[in-house]
Amino acid sequence: MGASTASIKKQRFTSTLLVNGVMIVICVLWLIPTLGVFITSFRQSDQIFRSGWWTIFPHREWVEVAELKIDPAVDVDGPITVEGVTTTFDELRQGIQLPDGRQLTWHGNKRTRTVKVFEQQWKIFDTSLTLENYQNVLTGKEIRFKDAAGHEILRQGNNLGDAFMNSVAVTVPSTIIPILIAAFAAYGFAWLDFPGRKVFFIVVVALLVVPLQLALVPILQDYMRLQLNGTYLAMWLAHTGFGLPLAIYLLFNYIGGLPRDLLESAFIDGASHFTIFTRLILPLSVPALASFAIFQFLWVWNDYLVALVFLGDANRVVTSALAAMVGEKGQDWHLLTSGAFISMLLPLTVFFALQRYFVRGLLAGSVKG
Repeated sequence: MGASTASIKKQRFTSTLLVNGVMIVICVLWLIPTLGVFITSFRQSDQIFRSGWWTIFPHREWVEVAELKIDPAVDVDGPITVEGVTTTFDELRQGIQLPDGRQLTWHGNKRTRTVKVFEQQWKIFDTSLTLENYQNVLTGKEIRFKDAAGHEILRQGNNLGDAFMNSVAVTVPSTIIPILIAAFAAYGFAWLDFPGRKVFFIVVVALLVVPLQLALVPILQDYMRLQLNGTYLAMWLAHTGFGLPLAIYLLFNYIGGLPRDLLESAFIDGASHFTIFTRLILPLSVPALASFAIFQFLWVWNDYLVALVFLGDANRVVTSALAAMVGEKGQDWHLLTSGAFISMLLPLTVFFALQRYFVRGLLAGSVKG
């Protein structure tokens, strides 16, 4: 018995260690490039081309400490003696290592007769990080920066601040409206008996398999007739229609699984359907509501196709603005990374906020015996 118990504990420990190890590896693989993009968004444009993002951490790097001039009488095509070491021009062009750890490198062509001396020094922290990249991305003003060759570049800003507010104006109502409608519909399908309930629910489930792209052209034609194209209302209606089938299906499964005794007790106490829905169903359905809110918010915020078709450039959202930045500023990494993190800021905030309410909803929805 003792050996069997020890074997079970060993298997549990091994499986736990394996699962935790895999999760740690996945997190590291995700965090490293994300951290790199985040750090790049604060770096100067010319530094991005000269060194990697990891150089902001303490490290040793080659620093120029001296500059030597070769005597004009020395034939640079033959052996050259520098700092007590005899070498050639080609070797100096590649760089040679001195016994004391320093490095000699020929600068320019043969006519310069210049050799630079480098030594490794510790660099504790990169103090050249700046918020200017974010300022340039958020405003529509002209941007001046230096490229890899040191040339000054003049760009027009993308005014991502307005695009951010447009995305907020589109996403928040497009998340709240389908949740409210779907919650009422799911309660009706789960607890109300009315003619055609099963048929209507089958239609709702069937709408889950309708491709989004298939409905864009007919809806766009209707919007053109109603003069809704290019407005926020068009986006709200579109995202509500596309999100309702999944929302109703998810909330129906959750609300339908709630204890029937609670509703029967409420009916005995004289509560109406509206009172039961607002006082019992909604508080107990917080986990499902939070889960769908996360999915809907992230889907609408990251949407590009629907915004491109129904909004166009009239009220450009973040995804459209980022796509334009990639086309216009494909080499300007300091601007692209800044824009990427601006677009990630609100979704991450909503995700972590609703995660907390999700756990709280699980505890609030538990039924005491």
